[in-house]
Amino acid sequence: MRSPEWPVAPLGGVAANSAAARYGMSPGTGPIVGRAEQPSSAPPPPYQPPSGTRASSPPVGRPAAPPVPVKILVAGGFGVGKTTTVGAISEIAPLTTEAEMTTAGIGVDDPGARSSKTTTTVAMDFGCVTIDRSLKLYLFGTPGQSRFGFMWDDLARGALGALVVVDSARLDDCFPAIDFFERAGLPFVVGVNAFDGRLALELGEIRWALAIGDHVPLVQFDARDRLSVRDALLVVLDRARDRATRDRRA
Repeated sequence: MRSPEWPVAPLGGVAANSAAARYGMSPGTGPIVGRAEQPSSAPPPPYQPPSGTRASSPPVGRPAAPPVPVKILVAGGFGVGKTTTVGAISEIAPLTTEAEMTTAGIGVDDPGARSSKTTTTVAMDFGCVTIDRSLKLYLFGTPGQSRFGFMWDDLARGALGALVVVDSARLDDCFPAIDFFERAGLPFVVGVNAFDGRLALELGEIRWALAIGDHVPLVQFDARDRLSVRDALLVVLDRARDRATRDRRA
């Protein structure tokens, strides 16, 4: 999928990140802790990014069709950057269900030594972004704590793919998310969030530690940067399209 040429805008700039600003349009079962065994069936071929194609314009005199809605999950462990990811890319003010962390969470919710996190998602995050005139993504961020795992099945219903956000310094926190999507058979991409602009491990080491096959894309991105999040989501779309193509040929 070809990466659209979005104008550069300040981070969190909702108006500048809107579809109207980019395209001139008028406004108008829960996860289990620990890494599961790999599926016994043969894995799909290694992921290969498809060649880009530019969206065609509608015929003159015919109104453009509304963009196709696509549901994408943003999942991962606690404090890895899921809410930040949704907020950085959403063209609307993102819906968040953040609650203040209290002393009751000490020893239960651990955001890591490098984090200054003071709130936690207790239900979900929601945002949307128009990729081009034919495609619009609806992003659902999952809660990271295992006690909210009962919500994952409902949030995953109807989704075409998922971005699993990973903190390279706390890889074990993302095991439940990877296990969940492998069991569900949902295409997913592992996005390693570059905290402070750097990773604790190399991408090859992370792939080995997570025990994911070559067919699962592994990318580095910055959850605070809109364009970096966009590129990670485009890989999720490519992965979902690959799965749909194989299913049609089967």
